[in-house]
Amino acid sequence: MLTNLNAQSIYEIPVVDIHGSETTLEQFRGQAMLIVNVASRCGLTPQYEELQKLYENHREDGLVVLGFPANNFMGQEPGTDEEILEFCTSNFGVTFPMFSKISVKGRDMHPLYKYLTSESLNGKADSNVSWNFQKYLISRNGELLEIISPRQRVSDEKVLAMIKAAL
Repeated sequence: MLTNLNAQSIYEIPVVDIHGSETTLEQFRGQAMLIVNVASRCGLTPQYEELQKLYENHREDGLVVLGFPANNFMGQEPGTDEEILEFCTSNFGVTFPMFSKISVKGRDMHPLYKYLTSESLNGKADSNVSWNFQKYLISRNGELLEIISPRQRVSDEKVLAMIKAAL
């Protein structure tokens, strides 16, 4: 398991993409990032469609949506990385970057989510991931801008305004 709690920025935190390749978020430096913990068997799963549309509409403007599957809430993401990728591409046409399944809370919380949820690391705010599809908006220079609740949709005017301001 990759760990790097000494990361100085979000770009240095090791992650694994959905195909099993180790990487970091450095490849997204200079872009606004919307980081979302996703799940295939959740009442909020249809948000995949809006996330994909948002990505398509604002990709050229410098926005990237990053999906991090997590099985922390009522076992709503039980599949393997391969099953998750097949599900979100065949059902929602997802083309935004997806990553290997991680934990977003608890003792086995991934270092990325330790960063996102700890003010001492992100410099902005403490938070808890309350459910699937919680969103973290990151500026083009890697700063946490907004924590968006799972039930708030990216098509909501207030959320779109936050995202556009980050671009």
